[in-house]
This record gives sequence, structure tokens and C-alpha cells, in this order.
Amino acid sequence: MLRQSRQVDGGKRAPDFVLPDTEGRIRTCAEFDVSPALLVAFICNHCPFVLHIADAFAAFARDYADRGLQVVAISSNDTAEFPEDGFEHMGPFAARYGFTFPYLYDGDQAVALAYGAICTPDFFLYGPDRTLAYAGQFDASRPKINRPPLPGVPLRTDLPVTGEDMRAAVDAVLAGRPVPEPQRPSAGCSIKWKEGKDPSWA
Repeated sequence: MLRQSRQVDGGKRAPDFVLPDTEGRIRTCAEFDVSPALLVAFICNHCPFVLHIADAFAAFARDYADRGLQVVAISSNDTAEFPEDGFEHMGPFAARYGFTFPYLYDGDQAVALAYGAICTPDFFLYGPDRTLAYAGQFDASRPKINRPPLPGVPLRTDLPVTGEDMRAAVDAVLAGRPVPEPQRPSAGCSIKWKEGKDPSWA
């Protein structure tokens, strides 16, 4: 099922997390406090919207690493429907696309709930004080899929993946400026919630 990201109120502080990465090391939000900007991206291994941007997203993270952006990706999907999203497949997925940032596993989905994530990909960009500055799309490009589009949201399959919206937001945060408006929502597959976890806003 397709979903759009929610327009979360700006200024909200980044919820903490304590999650394993693909090598089993426990990573926390606090360990990245030295970085002037933090981007938390909810993704998964199978989603065509994630696959559509994966190469460009990895390149974007490399481009901005030396400028002070810390990227953290999190997979929160229930694997009952999509076993390929399981923890054991995350390391190979990260290696395939050249991730240079942590890819974490949110097995009980508590972190996705805390952030208010709704789709993959879903992005949350925080400034040096770790308050939310941007919660929108990577760019306007979308993959070709055999599903009806979201109401009022055209799937721009004719556009290249550039990451222009995210790059503009990160540039602004690193320069201490407000991010460009409007913040256009991301679109993608719905997060696959475990029974009893499905939030009312999903």
C-alpha cells in the first residue's frame, strides 16, 4: 500500500534510539551528537521506492559526510510479509549499495513509532540542537510501479533521481538557515506493522 510521509511539526527533538547495526553493534542517537546535522531515514530492503533512490542516496551520504551530515538508516518492517527485509539481509543490502552509514534494525518497531514514520523512505533531518528541521522527500522522482498513484500525487517517473530537495535542506541546516519551503512529503510503501503496533495515523 502506498503512503505519503506526514508533515511532522518542526522543532520536535529527535527521539533516542538504541539499535543494532548490520554487524550487531549497538548504536545510539547520542553517539552522533558531534555532527552538526543528523538525517534519520526509514528504509527497507524490498521497497521499490527505496530501490529507486538507493544508489543516489548512498552517493548523497558520501558527498555530505565531510561537511558534517551524519546519516542513519533504520529498517522497521515486520518481516512476516517480506522476509527479505529481515536483519540477516540488511548487511548484504548495505554492501550492495555502498552504504557508508549505519543501517539499523528496529525489530520491535518502537523507534518507527517514536519518530512517527509512515512509509519507506521516510526522512527526518535534524540540526545541531537535534530539533527537526525537515521531514520531506529526497526529490520528486518516483519509480514505475503497477499500483494506482496516491490521490493528488502524480508519480513523476520521468524525472532523474538527484536528491535536490534533501540537498537543499541539508545545505540550509549546515549553513544555519531555515530549510526551503514548502516541504513536500516523501512517498513510498507503507511500513509493515506488526499486529497490535499499527498506529492510528498509518
